Amino acid sequence: MSKKSIRQVNLQGKRVFMRADFNVPMKDGVITDTARIDASLPSIRMLIDQGAKLILASHLGKPKEAGDPAFSLKPVAMKLQQRLGKEVKFFATPEVVDDSVRLAVENMNEGDVLLLENTRFLEGETKNDPQTSALFASLADAFVNDAFGTAHRAHASTVGVPTLLPIAVSGLLIEKELESFEKILEHPKRPLVAILGGAKVSDKIRVIENLLTKVDKLLIGGAMAYTFFRAQGRKVGSSLVEEEQIEFAKQMLETAREKGVELLLPIDTAGSTVFEDIEPTVYGDVDFPDDFRGMDIGPKTIELFCNALDGAGSVVWNGPMGVFEMEHYSTGTKAVAIKLSTLEADTIVGGGDSAAAIHQLGLEDKMTHVSTGGGASLELLEGKELPGIAILEDM
Repeated sequence: MSKKSIRQVNLQGKRVFMRADFNVPMKDGVITDTARIDASLPSIRMLIDQGAKLILASHLGKPKEAGDPAFSLKPVAMKLQQRLGKEVKFFATPEVVDDSVRLAVENMNEGDVLLLENTRFLEGETKNDPQTSALFASLADAFVNDAFGTAHRAHASTVGVPTLLPIAVSGLLIEKELESFEKILEHPKRPLVAILGGAKVSDKIRVIENLLTKVDKLLIGGAMAYTFFRAQGRKVGSSLVEEEQIEFAKQMLETAREKGVELLLPIDTAGSTVFEDIEPTVYGDVDFPDDFRGMDIGPKTIELFCNALDGAGSVVWNGPMGVFEMEHYSTGTKAVAIKLSTLEADTIVGGGDSAAAIHQLGLEDKMTHVSTGGGASLELLEGKELPGIAILEDM
């Protein structure tokens, strides 16, 4: 998995096309969370210090048409300028690369920074179209990927460009992501505990299969747990269940027994008869009434899971314990986050809602690593090679 990074190459004077992940949440043209921008700064600063001529590229959302101002990276350019304390050239052109951009690139000095407009303004971006890849590559002498959040997608700016340039290495963020996941999956301090949550078993089938060959304990929360309850013959009322995954859940319970993995499911559940943010009712380890919908782990499960984490050497967490966006059903997710912050273990939090909980509680500094990529971190946990990383130069 080890890939060359910007530490191992000299990019002074070179035009560097760096794929970053500036897919930030926005409201009325204002960035509401700068975490992804902040995560890219170490690589950007190192490349500036090296004397590279830095051309930054990213997508933002899913624009329906090129040039839609709601999907422009202009607010990102302004935020970067603030953070870096230096000019970031930006051209709000629907073509992304036009003559004004080419001229600006030709006139760049060492240490200059230019940000291209949203790569998804070009139809060929998501199709990994050779012409789009060639358009981006024509600007540069070297490629750096630091967009871990899109590394699982084979797009023109992540997979096409590096095939056309003589240098293709990772940035510091991807370097850290790879080191963190490799350590916990290949050389973990024992015992290794995995916590999986979220709505669907189907999203995590390969993750569960892969982790059951590696972990000492597996804790399952979120709506996933109700499919496992059904596999045990329990009635779960109107809780979310994937009928087609019940057989798989049975197999995984059996695999855990065979491998001596301690697989823990909730022993009580908080929920309601309506899908609303209201005071929950809690049911223990029993059949649920027909109209009851499980929406979070209950207080006894929080205690069970927290006790199971005591003494862990390594913990990997992916997926919330309940309907995290509702205050009454965020209790389990927050409790797990706070417990992780107290451990002396190596703690890695996969992206998405788990990372959002960590950010919301201000616990980033208490974790070994909080991943910037939800889908990408899931695929690493599945044991997959990500196309945007596979294409980079090996160490």
